[in-house]
Amino acid sequence: MLNYYGIIMGIFVLILTGLGHVFVIKGEYYFGIKIWILFLIIGILGIVFSLLTKNIILSGFLGILAFTFLWGILEVFKQKKRVANGWFPKKK
Repeated sequence: MLNYYGIIMGIFVLILTGLGHVFVIKGEYYFGIKIWILFLIIGILGIVFSLLTKNIILSGFLGILAFTFLWGILEVFKQKKRVANGWFPKKK
């Protein structure tokens, strides 16, 4: 029997990383760098729920989601610099 867990987790990583980029760009645009607090809360909750979930696939999804948002904190501050450099539009 084939084990599909790795493929499923890989798909989760691909999708959540892509969405993470969108969340960082849009979050910084509309809320500025103060959005990092929400990213931290989502990250911590994701870790906690990942540890408490018995389902392997759901636990993996929550863990990937958590660390995507935690990584997003760094990216929000980098996004501010990218906007200052003119690489992304600034909110008027």
